[in-house]
Amino acid sequence: MTMMTPHPSDQQEDEEMLVPHSDLVNGPQPLVEGPQPMEAESNGTVENQASDEPQASHFTWAIENFSRLNIKKLYSDVFTVGGYKWRVLIFPKGNNVEYLSMYLDVADSATLPYGWNRYSQFSLAVVNQIHNKYTIKKDTQHQFNQRESDWGFTSFMPLSELYDPNKGYLVNDICIVEADVAVRKVVDYWAYDSKKETGYVGLKNQGATCYMNSLLQTLYHIPYFRKAVYHMPTTENDNPSGSIPLALQSLFYKLQYNDTSVATKELTKSFGWDTYDSFMQHDVQELNRVLCEKLEDKMKGTVVEGTIQKLFEGHHMNYIECINVDFKSTRKESFYDLQLDVKGCKDVYASFDKYVEVERLEGDNKYQAEEHGLQDAKKGVLFIDFPPVLQLQLKRFEYDFMRDTMVKINDRYEFPLELDLDRENGKFLSPEADRSVRNLYMLHSVLVHSGGVHGGHYYAFIRPTLTDQWYKFDDERVTKEDMKKALEEQYGGEEELPQTNPGYNNTPFKFTKYSNAYMLVYIRVSDKDKIICDVDEKDIAEHLRIRLKKEQEEKEDKRRYKAQAHLYTIIKVARDEDLKEQIGKDIYFDLVDHDKVRNFRIQKQMSFNLFKEEVAKEFGIPVQFQRFWIWAKRQNHTYRPNRPLTPHEEAQTVGALREVSNKAHNAELKLFLEVERGQDFLPVPPPEKIKDDILLFFKLYDPEKEELRYVGRLFVKSSSKPVEILTELNELAGFSPDEEIELYEEIKFEPNVMCERLDKRASFRFSQIEDGDIICFQKHPPPESVEQIRFPDVPSFLEYVKNRQIVHFRTLERPKEDEFCLELAKNHTYDDVVERVAQHLGLDDPSKIRLTTHNCYSQQPKPNPVKYRSVDHLLDMLVHYNQISDILYYEVLDIPLPELQCLKTLKVAYHHATKDEAIILNIRLPKQSTVGDVLNEIKTKVELSHPNVELRLLEVFYHKIYKIFPINEKIENINDQYWTLRVEEVPEEEKNLGPNDRLIHVYHFTKENAQNQVQVQNFGEPFFLVIHEGETLADIKIRVQKKLQVPDEEFSKWKFAFLSLGRPEYLEDADIVSCRFQRRDVYGAWEQYLGLEHSDTTPKRAYAANQNRHMFEKPVKIYN
Repeated sequence: MTMMTPHPSDQQEDEEMLVPHSDLVNGPQPLVEGPQPMEAESNGTVENQASDEPQASHFTWAIENFSRLNIKKLYSDVFTVGGYKWRVLIFPKGNNVEYLSMYLDVADSATLPYGWNRYSQFSLAVVNQIHNKYTIKKDTQHQFNQRESDWGFTSFMPLSELYDPNKGYLVNDICIVEADVAVRKVVDYWAYDSKKETGYVGLKNQGATCYMNSLLQTLYHIPYFRKAVYHMPTTENDNPSGSIPLALQSLFYKLQYNDTSVATKELTKSFGWDTYDSFMQHDVQELNRVLCEKLEDKMKGTVVEGTIQKLFEGHHMNYIECINVDFKSTRKESFYDLQLDVKGCKDVYASFDKYVEVERLEGDNKYQAEEHGLQDAKKGVLFIDFPPVLQLQLKRFEYDFMRDTMVKINDRYEFPLELDLDRENGKFLSPEADRSVRNLYMLHSVLVHSGGVHGGHYYAFIRPTLTDQWYKFDDERVTKEDMKKALEEQYGGEEELPQTNPGYNNTPFKFTKYSNAYMLVYIRVSDKDKIICDVDEKDIAEHLRIRLKKEQEEKEDKRRYKAQAHLYTIIKVARDEDLKEQIGKDIYFDLVDHDKVRNFRIQKQMSFNLFKEEVAKEFGIPVQFQRFWIWAKRQNHTYRPNRPLTPHEEAQTVGALREVSNKAHNAELKLFLEVERGQDFLPVPPPEKIKDDILLFFKLYDPEKEELRYVGRLFVKSSSKPVEILTELNELAGFSPDEEIELYEEIKFEPNVMCERLDKRASFRFSQIEDGDIICFQKHPPPESVEQIRFPDVPSFLEYVKNRQIVHFRTLERPKEDEFCLELAKNHTYDDVVERVAQHLGLDDPSKIRLTTHNCYSQQPKPNPVKYRSVDHLLDMLVHYNQISDILYYEVLDIPLPELQCLKTLKVAYHHATKDEAIILNIRLPKQSTVGDVLNEIKTKVELSHPNVELRLLEVFYHKIYKIFPINEKIENINDQYWTLRVEEVPEEEKNLGPNDRLIHVYHFTKENAQNQVQVQNFGEPFFLVIHEGETLADIKIRVQKKLQVPDEEFSKWKFAFLSLGRPEYLEDADIVSCRFQRRDVYGAWEQYLGLEHSDTTPKRAYAANQNRHMFEKPVKIYN
């Protein structure tokens, strides 16, 4: 699955993500409206009762007191579809994101038998109760099972939009959620064996790589292509992660010979992709082109040079032919795939008709024909030749200029099993096409996109040998399918599903089919035998066979290792050498990182004394010189050697000893190996340890170098005093015997560092020193050096090490690029941090620095900046939902932040009475200011038509006026984030309204057809107009044309309509317009307006391929 994936614990979430099933939580009781779904006749297991025909139902949930919900999550009432119990799960304040999170949940998952599963295609919606067309609806499909009992969208819609009372999603504090659910019966996913059932294996999904998997399966099942990949020269010295040919050879070999699904990580690594690229959903067509270009380049100078062209390259001719003179211009171009229109075309043939459609160049659009000048001409495209393998990209995704966004075209679009491109006497072919080549094609693959424009899933239907048997390749799973599934069910359009309770409502339930064909691959019949050729082991280089068989053996060894793990114990042995190697480099606290010491895999039944012989072989330490200590985790979370093993314990088996030492029931035993060495550094027997003996470990700190290192261990008597071992410590450190040194005990480091000076004249017992304790020591610092050294003693150095944090600072204008890094401390105060930033930037006043924290999930700045001194420490700014970030964003303000926080900044568009261009102003005033203060401030900043002009402030949203702000309204709660604030002069005629005059709203609009319904789309600048009693439309049109200064020719094409709740009633010139507007409360009457219907000629943002984040945010790049 692509955009909706299982919830990883304590890991970064993808944009839309599953949450684990949780118990029901208390909250307001939801209301079910509309047709009541029929309950199942019997409780208990109904998993096998769902029929192959889908059953569907609509569920509505009105949640009252929504903004006052004080719970993390809320479940709806249970409803039943297809004999299955469902409910909707929402997180009103977001599931660790600043979005409403919403999922479909299997209501009775806790009581279902082992191995249950069910498949559903469903949509979830939050209804816009003011404008239904702004209802937010998302759809997907999922196979529910024990591991994934709920599925949906973690980032359904921004909380800021949901909770904005002006947006229409909360009305009277009621939120209305809708679910449309259709259910089909499925086979058992977990027990299914693709190789056994079909002879083929699937590809594993790396996160969002199903688009790539469907393409790779399609290419693999073109045997001529696979054979060419096998014959690309590679050597045994190549690394698959750095060689695309070798990685692709390896992948194809595993698809051919493996028994289980194949991973694609080696291939994506060979592309130069990191993990992030694998979680980005790209465009199949773009990946196809880039991959083929790369392979074409890598094949140059080899025995398979030109394979890509031979298989996929065709040619067409672009021509312009003059009608009245003898002049024709042609240009030959090659293609590897063809993009065919879906919108407005019923099938592939209609798309080809459109592709070769002749365009007339005449009138203002005449063609400049060299010596003939401007001429009427016809322009078009014809095909010179088609390739053996024809790849057709269906344009299911298009840019909608009206909505300024990408949309998916789910219209019905048919494609034939047999495609004849010679039809109608070769109407698609150019005059120079070779008519002896028969362009008859058989359908080989259908690549499908399931879902909407905001994400979805890709899979492929392929018939590898062009027989009647089709196979569905859906990531790891391959199933046999019939022709209907591969063809008719992928045409798109609408599906009519029977209601769960047909007696309640006879209206058929229509469900848009969001699964539909996105790419088609055809193979020419005359080339079939050449393309569908035999590929066997002799086509595979010997070094590749050897390498992959070795990989398979290693994989089998790992599997066997895991299978036998319960018979073994891992023993991790730490030694003095490990402590010397790690302390001061990898670690500073405690003694050792056990993951980096030598470990032994020992059978649990082996006696510990036999294990000591293994250690003797490994380290060259005879058994009689070995003494092992057990590690213990103390209450203060430190981990220290606790006591030596007793002779009785050493006589036990390894398994029994592990259980004694470790209550956590894991398979590890951690030991410290004590080895005493004589003067010649050879091992000697360990000294006898009596009760009064304590084993201590020593670290040495050098304040000038800021270095900490391990220098050794000593046995001391608990009754003795530290002063008695000073000479030995100086010797360990390499100091003179009488060097004055300070001693500190390292007590703990979680959650805070505790390191205290040790009284040299008190006994170890009095100071509560015991086995495994750590003493840090250093030279006594001379008083004059204390000020010059950053960390003059051990406690200050350990505090620094514990809290140091490299922070990457970025500007809000460039939130993806690091500007600079600073080494700070997690316990730095707010003032410390802004001072360091100001110092780095050369800024005198740190209070002009404003910081914004980082959202670890979205990898973006959080929407609200950090308020002045609102956090205690740097760590508070870096923590985000149990994750610690190392990024902060900064701004340099023109006034100190405390001052700014007492001000309100409003972004206002000022519209001059006679000038077209609006001026954008940022007005900054104290929060207690009124709208009148804003208007007075604006008067000082703009050019007015006359000095005594009256201004007003409007709230504009989606090209409609929703409010005129009262002069005395406080500005503190005005929101300029989502609404446009517009200031304009009040026309004189509005000030002198007669008793029967009306002030009406006038909006521009166009109409468009969407899902078989006519929808009104507003655009442009809305305005007010005074209409007089008895005034006709003809009179009003004169005033509108003069106000908007529209030329006569263009204005003659405009239509005028009265609109109420989105329905236009067109007006004639003789109609009395005031009769339609009888309501007085005009400022709330934005849904009743005079509409001006005409084409929108305002410039739109140019469409780019990466317009939509989920579709193609980053262009596909293969770096190697």
